[in-house]
Amino acid sequence: MTFYSEMQAMAAELIEEFGQAGVVRRLEPPDPVYGGDPVVTSYPATLVPMAYEARYIDGSVILTGDMQIYISSVGLAIEPTVGDVVTANGKDYAIVAGDRNKYDGIAPVVFIVQGRMAA
Repeated sequence: MTFYSEMQAMAAELIEEFGQAGVVRRLEPPDPVYGGDPVVTSYPATLVPMAYEARYIDGSVILTGDMQIYISSVGLAIEPTVGDVVTANGKDYAIVAGDRNKYDGIAPVVFIVQGRMAA
């Protein structure tokens, strides 16, 4: 087991203990050849939503109401990215920024995303 795999396991354990069940939803575009409607795919996730501290809210990059959401990478079939929607605390948050935390380029330790209330 590499150092980053151990960190991934530790992060997953902490998020499991202190977090909650949530969902990451991704809108898959229609087939480029056959067309059709976009398809929403839901991926169950374990996550910890936290409000940003006031000192980080600048009114342009981070707005009042934005959440910093830590998502366990263990067992998650996708890498959350801008455009996905995370359900946490019974509310939907659109991902506007994120960090995969792939320090070794292979194993994501934890996904940390900035969520903004989805319209």
